[in-house]
Amino acid sequence: MVDYNMESFSLLFPENANKSYKTLTDEAINDLSIDFILDALTEESYEKNLIRRLLVRITDDKDVISYRRDVFDDFLRHPELREKLSELVVKLADLRDIERFQKDQEASSLWQLINRLREIDEYVNCITSIKDILQSVDIQSEGMKQLRQNVIDIYNESGFDELKKDIAETFEKARKLRSVTIGVNLDNLLRPKSAGVVSLNDEEFGRPGIMKNFFRFTDSKDDMHHGTDTSKLTNFHPSNMTASHVINAMNVMKSGVNGVPQTAHYVNLANSGATGEDPLSDAIKRCVTDILKRTVKDIKFTLKKYINISGYAIINLLPEILFYIRWAELVDKITALGMPMCKAEIGDASERNCSIKEIYNLKLAIKNVQGDNIDIIRNDVDFDDEHRIYILTGPNRGGKTIFTQAVGIAMLMAQCGIFVPARSAYICPCDNIFTHFPADENETVDLGRLGEESQRLAGIFEEATEKSFILLNESFATTNVAEGLFIANDVVKAMRYIGTRTIFNTHMHELARKVDEINTFTDGKSKVASMITGVHDGQRSFKVILAPPQGVSYARDIAQRYGVTFEQIKKSIEQK
Repeated sequence: MVDYNMESFSLLFPENANKSYKTLTDEAINDLSIDFILDALTEESYEKNLIRRLLVRITDDKDVISYRRDVFDDFLRHPELREKLSELVVKLADLRDIERFQKDQEASSLWQLINRLREIDEYVNCITSIKDILQSVDIQSEGMKQLRQNVIDIYNESGFDELKKDIAETFEKARKLRSVTIGVNLDNLLRPKSAGVVSLNDEEFGRPGIMKNFFRFTDSKDDMHHGTDTSKLTNFHPSNMTASHVINAMNVMKSGVNGVPQTAHYVNLANSGATGEDPLSDAIKRCVTDILKRTVKDIKFTLKKYINISGYAIINLLPEILFYIRWAELVDKITALGMPMCKAEIGDASERNCSIKEIYNLKLAIKNVQGDNIDIIRNDVDFDDEHRIYILTGPNRGGKTIFTQAVGIAMLMAQCGIFVPARSAYICPCDNIFTHFPADENETVDLGRLGEESQRLAGIFEEATEKSFILLNESFATTNVAEGLFIANDVVKAMRYIGTRTIFNTHMHELARKVDEINTFTDGKSKVASMITGVHDGQRSFKVILAPPQGVSYARDIAQRYGVTFEQIKKSIEQK
């Protein structure tokens, strides 16, 4: 059996994996609508923050992604697993916080003990339940199998079976405790100077008039017990306890009711000077309180030794568990509407290929889950040696942005191990996803729109590699056609030279017509291709296909559909 350390165990990274990652830029987070997706995953703000931190971190390690994908598959296949795990891990976190922050110094010592016993009992039940649920389902992934083994080891190594019996017995004895017998030593002025626990009893002390009886004893020689042998009771120890004086807590509780503990505590009792003016009852009360505090402290210390710290370390997995659970719940809702979600096949990042069949935008599916009735069009897309940079053209509101965003979201989901919104997917991971969508007007005041767009692109090229994914949406569309085409042409050449995978959706049909020229006269690792969104019979189909740009023909199709060609207008006028 491989010995995993629960402190470093992860459901996102296999053992000894390289845990390096790249983080999505703020622009990419916005352009891929991450906040919209998070809102669909959970309503809880703290959960959104936990999931966001994991979602925006990209790894291109094939083994890591495959590990995550298999773990997610287990969560998706077993709703009962995710329901139970989320409940128990949250409860375990609450228990740890109670134990860590509880301020009960002023509470009754026995109450503290009972409270501690309840916490440990809940801890045992949580670990036991986690073990039971992990053993009851058909787990297939390496990560979940190792989690199951870790929990089994925690359960066995902590002696939970015996501990549960001890807790039950201790609870029973504590419930029966009704009185404590204390032995008190007096000095020559009748001041109590030390005391110890003689026994714990399951009946209340019933004799009335303690002080009256005491004075009756001291007034009568016949009633005074001379030279009482206390050796058969309990030893009295110094009040400042050392480790050697710590009692075995469980033995005290087991033998204490109707019996005499093996060891008793000694305390020095305070007095008010030579007159012995402090009432004896007050002194005894302080004595009993101090003794019980010491006894309970030792019992709590002994109980704590049963707790395997690795059990609480399971709660370190809470963000990862919530991540998988919330995504599995969303995938269930989408597939319930008949939309496909697939387990992506993962290739080597160095291949830089990608093939996704019937891909669609996750945002549209979420809107349908929320009650909309959108007719979602699915498309195929392939990135390979012949097509790694696509110049996507088409009419306004023809689906260019929806398609571009869909590919970025699918890549991100696949690399997080989540099932992809498509019929099938083969993904060679990217090292980061960069986006270049139109900026808010307020952010372009200082540089102007063209300056701001150029500056952002320069920042992307400083970080992009041949493994990167770049999505451009109507870049340079706000400048005049000649200027925009000049910059866009150079940008595409640069991406070909680097070797990135790219979708550049644009109205610059002339740019799409230059693909052969760019491929011929620019060295690089990625070939450029033209892709269009289709219009058939004057209606937008939102289908994306490989084809040269249609340019004017798109406008003519739309014009014919709405009857605004010259011929249609002329004919209408003549008919009037």
